[in-house]
Amino acid sequence: MSSAFTDPVGLFDLAGKTALITGSGGGIGLSLARGLGAAGARIVLNGRDAAKLSKAAGILEEAGVDHTSCAFDVSDDTAVEAAIEQIERDDGPIDILVNNAGTNRRGAMGDISADDYRMVMNANVDGLFFVTRSVAPYMEVRGRGKIINICSALSKLGRKGAVAYSGSKGAAAIMTASMCDELAPKGIQVNGIAPGYFLTEITEVIAQDEAHNTWLINRTPAGRWGEMQDLVGAAIFLASPASDFVNGHILAVDGGLTAVIGG
Repeated sequence: MSSAFTDPVGLFDLAGKTALITGSGGGIGLSLARGLGAAGARIVLNGRDAAKLSKAAGILEEAGVDHTSCAFDVSDDTAVEAAIEQIERDDGPIDILVNNAGTNRRGAMGDISADDYRMVMNANVDGLFFVTRSVAPYMEVRGRGKIINICSALSKLGRKGAVAYSGSKGAAAIMTASMCDELAPKGIQVNGIAPGYFLTEITEVIAQDEAHNTWLINRTPAGRWGEMQDLVGAAIFLASPASDFVNGHILAVDGGLTAVIGG
C-alpha cells in the first residue's frame, strides 16, 4: 500500500483536460461548462442550435474559459459518430464527457402524443447511449476517462405528469450502473448527478405555479430551489482525479428531496 499523499487541492484540478458537455447551449449544461472551465478544463460546447451555441460561447469567452463548439443532434447516431471523430481529431482527446442533453414533455399519459414520448426518449436515453458509445472507445485506448450522466431526482421517484421523463431518467440511472460495470476495468469512471428541482428553461413553467412552488419548498428539507452553482462542485468532483475510485454512483444534489418521505 502506498503511503504517498496527494495534494488535496490538486486532486480537483482539470487543467489540460478537455470536456465535452452535451446540451450546453444554456441551462444546466452551460453552468457546468462554466464551472469545469473555471477548474481548468477546455470546454467543447454542444447543442443542435448553432445560434444558441454562439451565445453560450460568448458567455464562456467573457468568463475567460477556453472553449470550442460542435453542433450535432445527440439522438442521431450517425451525426454523433462523425462529430466525436472530428472532436478527437481537431480538438484533442475527450477526457471528460457530460451527458446533459435532454428534454421534457409534461402531462397525463393520455395527453402525451407518441411523437412527444419519442422525443423525450430520443434525447434523454438514445442520446446518452449514442454519445457514450462513440466516446468510450477513445477513452479505452487511453485507459482513462470520466463520464458523468445527468440523471434526476425522478430517476428514483415517480410523479404524475412525468411518466415519460421519469422513465427516461430512470433509464439513465441504471444505464450508468451498467456502463460502470463495462468500463471501470478499463480505467474509466462512470457516474451520475441527480439534480432535484433547479430553475431552468424546462422548469420555469412549474416555478410560476404558486401551489407547486409552495409544495416544493415544504417538501425539500433545504427549503428552496436549487441554484446552478450547487451543481458545479459535484461535477468538478466527478470529473477530477478526486473521484478515481468512485464508479457507478448517482450523486443526489437535491437539498435532501430524495432522502426523506416529506410532510
